[in-house]
Amino acid sequence: MTEYKKIIPHFILREGKAVLAGDIVCEDVIGLCRAYSDNGADEILIWEDSADEQAHEKAVILLKRAACAADIPIAAGGHISGMDDVKKYLYAGARTVVFSDSSSMDLLKEAAERFGKEKMALCTGDISDGFGYAALGVSRVFYMGDCEEKEDIDNIKAFPLPLILDWQDPLIDIPTVAGMLMSVPVEEAASLMEEKLMWKTMGIPVNVYEPAFTWDDLKKNSDGMVPVIVQDYITEEVLMLAYMNEEAYERTVRSGKMTYFSRSRKELWEKGATSGHYQYVKELRLDCDNDTILARVSQIGAACHTGNRSCFYQEILKKDYEEKNPLKIFDRIYDTIQDRKIHPREGSYTNYLFGKGIDKILKKVGEEATEIVIASKNPEAEEAVYEIADFLYHLMVLMVEKEISWDDIVNELANR
Repeated sequence: MTEYKKIIPHFILREGKAVLAGDIVCEDVIGLCRAYSDNGADEILIWEDSADEQAHEKAVILLKRAACAADIPIAAGGHISGMDDVKKYLYAGARTVVFSDSSSMDLLKEAAERFGKEKMALCTGDISDGFGYAALGVSRVFYMGDCEEKEDIDNIKAFPLPLILDWQDPLIDIPTVAGMLMSVPVEEAASLMEEKLMWKTMGIPVNVYEPAFTWDDLKKNSDGMVPVIVQDYITEEVLMLAYMNEEAYERTVRSGKMTYFSRSRKELWEKGATSGHYQYVKELRLDCDNDTILARVSQIGAACHTGNRSCFYQEILKKDYEEKNPLKIFDRIYDTIQDRKIHPREGSYTNYLFGKGIDKILKKVGEEATEIVIASKNPEAEEAVYEIADFLYHLMVLMVEKEISWDDIVNELANR
């Protein structure tokens, strides 16, 4: 398996803001992490700097939202005084918990034994005694020190663990280096993929798109192009239809941003270049005839020039049918419950629950859970199905009361 060199943007999380190198401050931590994720970063290192426990709790919540926004791994550290802090980082969605070399090594060993050493890393500015780190139970070392001395360089070459280094041009081609640690403002995030492409031309193994089909493998229409159906990679909503020529295809694969050929203007256009409504590639699929591409993308803003999310917003006809999509059913019921809370209706059972308060809602959730247990003792499943549906309704009332969305639940499950 190829040991890719990784681009890992990092920042300090302080008072709800991202502090980068040179005291550059980004107010939108979640947007910054999403930009890193969409533009080719392989991982994000977030180092928390909280003044007290109250600030720490807020930082963990923000970390969780950042982990949901990014679909690449997040490593987190900086505020670890006990096992509870390790658990908070992991439960917030961090794939790796990063200890500093001033942390309790006993705590690090205990965390590695409990959660697995693959989830533990160490951040240090001194690798002179680096060979002892493996015994602590860490999978990686984030080295933040100065690498100019020849002795340091030799140590890094012999180091048994993958390393993450600060930006040092002379060290790019060291075989055991797993990545480069960079501090990147959000407006420069788009350059991350370009950086990787540059490294690839230098023979450095990096994780870039490697298409299974070349342009020659595709069947073109009479204009020498291939139609592209564009779909939201999360909701699976069909967003638009466009066309690619060879140059558009190659640029899409290289940049990770959807690029098309405009048949009316007779020119290439990178989606979002003027509007900011970029489409970041998550997956490209080819149909059975090799003549149509399905692009699953992360859509920023609206896909349609009219401002609609999807270009397919005009209804020609529609047959009445019962919705069977589970996600849409859950969303519809949730939205109805939420609307009842905002706009109460006389005689509504949902409003009765909201009126009685959280204790009544919790009581009903508990009662319905018990009903599931009792119903499931019967050999037939029908009664259990009914009770589970009843439970889910009351659970959604609780979710609305606590301002928890289905996205929150799905993101939590996805991070486990």
